[in-house]
Amino acid sequence: MNVLSCENVGINFGGLKAVNDFNLTIDEGELIGLIGPNGAGKTTVFNLITGVYTPTEGTIKLQGVPINGQKPHLIVHQGIARTFQNIRLFSHLTVLENLKIAQNKDMSYSPFSGMLRLGKYWQEEKESTEKAIEILDVFDMTKFAYQAANSLPYGAQRKLEIARAMATDPKLLLLDEPAAGMNPTETDELMDTIMLIRNEFGITTLLIEHDMRLVLGICERLTVLNYGEILAEGNPREIINDPKVIEAYLGKGE
Repeated sequence: MNVLSCENVGINFGGLKAVNDFNLTIDEGELIGLIGPNGAGKTTVFNLITGVYTPTEGTIKLQGVPINGQKPHLIVHQGIARTFQNIRLFSHLTVLENLKIAQNKDMSYSPFSGMLRLGKYWQEEKESTEKAIEILDVFDMTKFAYQAANSLPYGAQRKLEIARAMATDPKLLLLDEPAAGMNPTETDELMDTIMLIRNEFGITTLLIEHDMRLVLGICERLTVLNYGEILAEGNPREIINDPKVIEAYLGKGE
């Protein structure tokens, strides 16, 4: 079953065509890499999928249902979650509170019930806390539950962003350069985390990353973007040896 389908997707910013004729299909449970040089349009693709931008052409479908033009929070409700290149946690809230905020879409008690601390409020808050603790336990972060998010080591903050995305119960998880700024040990732990998400939870994942060791270690298929257009796609080992891909990254030799 197709979880995500991008059909001839494009977007213009004035006279600049940032993404052109982008086509990508991801099946349930796949772990796919989207790579390319800086400025190739990778994050723009993520912004199109998550509703930050509206395509000027083409169609984006989640499990066969078009999501073009929908607001980001509605797309989250339908099952797409993401992380960002630059960490965007609620830095002064606790780790636990960051995960509970991600569950806001599932909370149905009224402001009146919340103000008066009625039974529905206590029940939903209890369930939200229990779910957050379960997720932290999976990510081996329970010990950080009551610490401020900005007090965590860098690698743990990256893991928290992924855990927070998981708290929305996504059908599709988009990871935008999750290894950025990590040392080799943190990158190895991240690889284990991403594989855990795919293997234990069956979450379909699309990954933007420049760390080729990570990409080759976990991705089943790669799509290469250059100047907003697909340059190559296929098996990771074949892709990194493709002369067109090497030229896009390193430039043309004399």
